[in-house]
Amino acid sequence: MRILHITPAYYPATFWGGPIFSVYALNNALASLPGVELKVLSTDSAGPQLTDCVKVKDSPGLYPGYEVNFCRRILGASVSLELLRKLVRLIRWAEIVHLTAIYSFPTLPTLILCRLFRKPLVWSPRGAILDSWQWKGSRNPKIKRTWEWVCSLILLSGMVKFHVTSEYECKASCDRFPQVDAVVVPNGVEVLSLFPHREWTPERQLRLLFIGRLSPKKGIENLLHAMKLLVADKGIELVVCGTGDSHYCESLIELASELDLLDKSVNFVGHVDGDDKRKAFLNADICVVPSYTESFCMVVAEALGHGVPVVTSHGTPWAEAEKRNCGLWVDNSPEELVKAIRFMRTQNLPLMGRQGWQWMRDEFGWDVVSRQMLAVYREMI
Repeated sequence: MRILHITPAYYPATFWGGPIFSVYALNNALASLPGVELKVLSTDSAGPQLTDCVKVKDSPGLYPGYEVNFCRRILGASVSLELLRKLVRLIRWAEIVHLTAIYSFPTLPTLILCRLFRKPLVWSPRGAILDSWQWKGSRNPKIKRTWEWVCSLILLSGMVKFHVTSEYECKASCDRFPQVDAVVVPNGVEVLSLFPHREWTPERQLRLLFIGRLSPKKGIENLLHAMKLLVADKGIELVVCGTGDSHYCESLIELASELDLLDKSVNFVGHVDGDDKRKAFLNADICVVPSYTESFCMVVAEALGHGVPVVTSHGTPWAEAEKRNCGLWVDNSPEELVKAIRFMRTQNLPLMGRQGWQWMRDEFGWDVVSRQMLAVYREMI
């Protein structure tokens, strides 16, 4: 099966957040399946500035068993004339096209060419539709609705299917594009082969972790205000791992300073990846995810895969974490976050961590998820 995956940015462009990791892991797993020939078409975008470019020449083995075409970006987040030139040839080559993105440059030309060449298309919004559908703070809602209307005019009935990662995202996508069917295939997660032996709450210090892209939809301000309310509870610290728009990151640091938390009970450590990311999980007792909206929220699965219990908001699709006794699913207001953190402090965190780790191992391995996605491709073809 010849699969073409089109995405505005690709690993190692981790500045753009969780979808970079999940798309990369999915493609690695797909390429390992028998009978699959995979190509990826993307730009070299690795950040907001044109000088932020992906560099992979010194990374052999980064894309096992498949080809990645990085095209030079000339404007914005993903505008690339080189991508347009390659798009026609690669869509002709493919038996099925998988597009990751909604409000980005590759979307319209991909939709047009798939209709022209009558190629089946699997379309992954990766939370973008859900953001504008669910969250009042979404940027440029009128422009996005106009963009969706234009996309709707291009779509060929029966030739396009949304790939969504949760029932929340399914509802949002089908509401905005009622003529397109959707299928739920969750993200997978890299799960530690053995439950990690580690120290919990050393010296009675409860270690909270936020990890991910720093952006307004993540609700980080609410978590900082919650930390201010927890000052009287001795022995609680928060580590914030991640990066984002420089002005927004500065505003978070200023807020932590105004609340008299910075470098006391709250520390910002910037972007982490690889071994540093694993260490961040293994040095945390609870991972807190206070987002206003998420289609899947990869960091919840990653935390559970590392045996770390979670406190996650109603804006994420992780109510099941509470049912499985590996976390709490709560409102993301500072007051509710405080209640949740205080309650978690009284629980058996090692047991909760083990139950979350076992859940991820049984149901969210990439080998399972990639075969589910391959079945979707076969049905479309």
